[in-house]
Amino acid sequence: MAARGVMATSLWTVAPGEMVHRTHDLADPGPGEARLRMLYSGVSRGTERLVLQGRVPKAEWARMRAPLQEGDFPYPVKYGYCAVGVVEAGPAALLGQTMFCLHPHQDVFIAPIAMLAPVPPTVPPLRATLAANMETALNAIWDSGAGPCDRITVIGAGVLGLLVATLAGRIPGAVVTLIDIDPDRAALAHHLGVGFALPAAAPVDQDLVFHTSASEAGLATAIACAGLEASIIEMSWYGDRAPAIPLGGAFHSRRLRLISSQVGHVSPTRRPRWDYARRLEASLGLLADPRLDALLPTPIAFADAAAELPALLMQGTGLAPVIAYPSAP
Repeated sequence: MAARGVMATSLWTVAPGEMVHRTHDLADPGPGEARLRMLYSGVSRGTERLVLQGRVPKAEWARMRAPLQEGDFPYPVKYGYCAVGVVEAGPAALLGQTMFCLHPHQDVFIAPIAMLAPVPPTVPPLRATLAANMETALNAIWDSGAGPCDRITVIGAGVLGLLVATLAGRIPGAVVTLIDIDPDRAALAHHLGVGFALPAAAPVDQDLVFHTSASEAGLATAIACAGLEASIIEMSWYGDRAPAIPLGGAFHSRRLRLISSQVGHVSPTRRPRWDYARRLEASLGLLADPRLDALLPTPIAFADAAAELPALLMQGTGLAPVIAYPSAP
């Protein structure tokens, strides 16, 4: 065991649009714990933007807590849940192993061993930061009941939409179209093996539609794409906004179903046999696809995160930022 007094630096949101680094002593891990040195942490653009803006509804403060969050909403709060690090203290069998953990942005941290998931050797640490989003995408595919030869449309080409489209594209015979307002996402969609269209050219009569854009316009497009008695899988989280939903027109005559999908619970279709650990292990395994590196932007240095991350999140576009720590390869 290393001596006590290891210093840890973490990233805190302290006011609307404002982040700071805070440093504190970190004791040795206790029984059932390990200490990890962070390599990379991913940023969930949509959720962490709402946290940065102080727009987590008060009624959702308890449900929206990250597993190892410190502080309370709205501020100050240490938030995040896409951490990849190397075990440097704890059980001998774990030392040196690369792990994924639902931990906020912090250069060295202690976590319960039960919360650590080994990163497969086929998945580079940087790509492993996508694990939490991949869990969400996998859960949504389960919730949708997607099957071979379905016509599937995904609205919104952010990281989550791209991962949903990638998984849907692996279903035999499925015809998958990704919809986004940015024509530059066409090349990324084709790289992942799926089709692309702008909203004005979105296909109709779809068997399944996934909505990930967190916009009223995107939800309207999703409803317009859905065929008779089709399902729309709503994956967006709107925070304190109350979006207008176009339930007039053909919504009722086509007998559409609007289904919520959220990662906090394992899909009911799998829940009797799957727990969180099995789902996370499967999600990490699904990241053994080199094409997914295209979803990862150039990381920002942890030392610069407090200054640079707020502006990146407030842009509202782009792929999810990734933070690189001094221990990163």
